[in-house]
Amino acid sequence: MAAKTQVGLAVAPQTWSPASPNGNGHRPQVRPIRILHIVNDLAIGGSEMMLYKLLSRTNRKRFEPIVISLDGIEKLGPDIRQLGIPVHAMGMKPSLLGPLSLLRLIRAIRRLKPDLIQGWMYHGNLAAQLAGMFARRPVAVFWNIRQSLSSLDEEKPNTARAIKLGARLSRWPTKILNNSRMSAAQHNAIGYEAATSVVIPNGFDTDLFAPSEEARRSVRAELGVAQDTFLIGLMGRFHPLKDHATFLRAGALLLRDYPDAQFVLAGKNVDWNNESLRVMVQDLGMVERIHLLGERLDMPRITAALDVASSSSCEEGFPNVIGEAMACGIPCVVTDVSDLPWIVGDSGRVVPPRNPEAMANSWKGVIKIGRQERITLGNSARLRVNEYFSLSSVVAQYEALYETAVAKSHASIHSATNVQPSA
Repeated sequence: MAAKTQVGLAVAPQTWSPASPNGNGHRPQVRPIRILHIVNDLAIGGSEMMLYKLLSRTNRKRFEPIVISLDGIEKLGPDIRQLGIPVHAMGMKPSLLGPLSLLRLIRAIRRLKPDLIQGWMYHGNLAAQLAGMFARRPVAVFWNIRQSLSSLDEEKPNTARAIKLGARLSRWPTKILNNSRMSAAQHNAIGYEAATSVVIPNGFDTDLFAPSEEARRSVRAELGVAQDTFLIGLMGRFHPLKDHATFLRAGALLLRDYPDAQFVLAGKNVDWNNESLRVMVQDLGMVERIHLLGERLDMPRITAALDVASSSSCEEGFPNVIGEAMACGIPCVVTDVSDLPWIVGDSGRVVPPRNPEAMANSWKGVIKIGRQERITLGNSARLRVNEYFSLSSVVAQYEALYETAVAKSHASIHSATNVQPSA
């Protein structure tokens, strides 16, 4: 029988000490567990933001986090350092991790002496695993897979190769974390080890992402639109799987009946310098109704200003942006992919992927119910986030897994060093 993926694993927290009790029965002072996070880069994306949120709530009495970015530290590196957490940039291309780059990473890990290494995303996972093999002492390695997977043909060649290699090496890590049930199932189907797979959903800071009338007013003022303008948002980097084309086609259909509606898009490469995106907007005649904001550091404010938030993705893992919108009390219209229907539940609307007509019709329905009913729908969305996806509960799951893995690793080492020779 195939091993089952563990979903929402809850582990009782344990106190870890690097040494056993002394002869007087007293345990030496416990030091924090050193967790080294290895990530591709620190651009503003869903995975990077989840790392930042995890670090911002990590119990610093129990854990000592350190971050290595395989590339550079922009944009989130300075923010992580503001948390008092060291950030090291290797200045290498994650997709081109050659022998010299790997040697530099190994040296860094030997210098930092982590108790556990947490990889993030495919290249970060492989870098963590390979470097961990050459650490001077045994160290637990966790992987973190942050997306769903339907077809390798839709991935960049280097990413596809990393995914395939990950499947072959997936028996090695102590745990493989997934942020959605669909993601875990898809990766298990192509050979990723199921026995060590754990699903921990993304968590959301409902103090940071919260309803705000001030944000609603100020963003409309910034965009130069009337206060009663109906704003529909799509937050996320420009990538084929995000399917901006479907969102824009749906927007063009909506404008036939609601010509005053406007659309706010933000994320990496979502700006007027993106020729592919710009041509789509121009061909649909939507230039006067579209706001392309690029990467923004004020996403709580931008998100809280919307009337509706959408995900038009044809594939997803667990999109942070939808949980953030729900926390802001914004109704969401999403595609029926991955765990999105589960995330929004009855608080949102679900439409088939790659179907502009269905998305436009769903937006129309949300417009027709009126603002007061939309506020009610948004309130139920925020309640759902608090019930199922609070950041505190998600961080607790990470920390419990870390403590258990390090305790087991230490116990194994201690046992090995105290083996008595046979008579």
